[in-house]
Amino acid sequence: MSAEQYLWWQRGVIYQIYPRSFMDGNDDGIGDLPGILSRLDYLEWLGVDAIWLSPIFPSPMADFGYDVSDYVGIDPVFGTMEDFDRLVREAHARGIRVLLDFVANHTSDQHPWFLESRSSRQSPKRDWYIWRDAAPGGGPPNNWLSAFGGSAWEWDAETGQYYFHAFLKEQPDLNWRNPDVQRAMLDAMRFWFDRGVDGFRLDAIWHLIKDGQFRDNPPNPDYKPTDSPYHRLLPVFTTDRPEIHPVLAMMRRLADEYDERVLIGEIYLPVERLVTYYGLSEPELHLPYNFQLLLLPWDARRIQATIDVYEALLPSGAWPNWVLGNHDRPRIASRVGRAQARVATMLLLTLRGTPTIYYGDEIGMVNVEIPPEAIQDPVERTAGRGFGRDPERTPMQWDSVPNAGFTLGQPWLPLSPDYPTCNVEAQRDDPRSILTLHRRLLALRRAEPALSIGSYRSLPAEGELIAYLREDGERRFLIVLNFGHWVRRYACGQIDLRGSVVLSTYLDREGEMVDRDLLLRPDEGVIIGLTG
Repeated sequence: MSAEQYLWWQRGVIYQIYPRSFMDGNDDGIGDLPGILSRLDYLEWLGVDAIWLSPIFPSPMADFGYDVSDYVGIDPVFGTMEDFDRLVREAHARGIRVLLDFVANHTSDQHPWFLESRSSRQSPKRDWYIWRDAAPGGGPPNNWLSAFGGSAWEWDAETGQYYFHAFLKEQPDLNWRNPDVQRAMLDAMRFWFDRGVDGFRLDAIWHLIKDGQFRDNPPNPDYKPTDSPYHRLLPVFTTDRPEIHPVLAMMRRLADEYDERVLIGEIYLPVERLVTYYGLSEPELHLPYNFQLLLLPWDARRIQATIDVYEALLPSGAWPNWVLGNHDRPRIASRVGRAQARVATMLLLTLRGTPTIYYGDEIGMVNVEIPPEAIQDPVERTAGRGFGRDPERTPMQWDSVPNAGFTLGQPWLPLSPDYPTCNVEAQRDDPRSILTLHRRLLALRRAEPALSIGSYRSLPAEGELIAYLREDGERRFLIVLNFGHWVRRYACGQIDLRGSVVLSTYLDREGEMVDRDLLLRPDEGVIIGLTG
């Protein structure tokens, strides 16, 4: 296939925006849609192909938008529907697609559906949520736990039953076994497709259906005291149920009614289960999010083996994808250090498949220590100290003025102390910055089909080196990455190493000729254009 025959989401790169933290357009300290609109030129300059917005729907903000009270509106904190429509138009004019975060598993407890559901046991919407009587001896119906701490069951004194919430008690789970729920949610998705949205990232999608017999989850034999309390049990009856797949197939059929729309699923599962979400008997998700680079130790041998296993397990015709960071996990520069973050960037942007960049990672933003009085994330209170996600959600660092150019108001979260030097303005014209590295890699990926849609072949490597080949037609690129902090030499007997350096993470070896073997400096990755 030629590059033109691949869809935009196969060729392109997605950029995740956490709207509260990207850019504040009205100086109330919270990012918004006008703020994002004002930075579209930056995103076009950077070279990304799509933006994914974490939820912007009306919400009481118990979980900062992941508790939706209206699926077909815009929360006033982010702007208006007119702001959204303008954002879509202006993004499309720049060749940038717009994806929304669709919270399918649960609503807010303030959603009109839930208010009606809890009003009476006889309510027409009672079965839109998961209600159960107390256990025979009293107490919750079973041992199911909330991912955010404690029991997943909340007692409702007015109607004398428990309702289920996989996350906060303010986020009751929808009953996706109910056809009326299915129709209502598909109608909401259709509303946004008709408005020009290019796809959805489906939140917590592996939670969507629960065991119909409400059986207890078994104990986790590998649980450690340092783990989240949620991991005391194996969630075999609350996640990854087989009945999820027909629901996702329905969503896919809806998406396929429109041109080049994409469905991406948030799924934290072992890779052999993850790949089933491409579809069992019929197509489901275009991209079940592959979080392995988020979760694995930064070890060359583990990661190369993981890449190879993932490639081998992909179903026929399935398109891979890779993620280094998101709003729920520590930033890559904090996990592996800023030197290795450059190597990680080259890995992300040269593997086969669709990459997602988390806002701020392109300038090397790090996790920020949040003082107790400034904590915002409810998980820090429900699951315990250290489990909160505020540190990776801090405001984007645009320049060196107060509040990093994010707002003239009081930022909703503290900024990193390093923002006077770690910011877009400081790095934009620096030929050696990590921002320049991102831009160079994105431009190279766009110019060279071998690096976007080409084949992948793992090559032998030892110790702290990873090596692989990307190829399309006569264009071949060798990528070698040094995960270590010492000089390493690479030689591969399987290919002719003759060629020249196209790009180094040090941004200083372009055009250097290579023959027989390759010397890598500490924390260096290189792309070699092969001529042999």
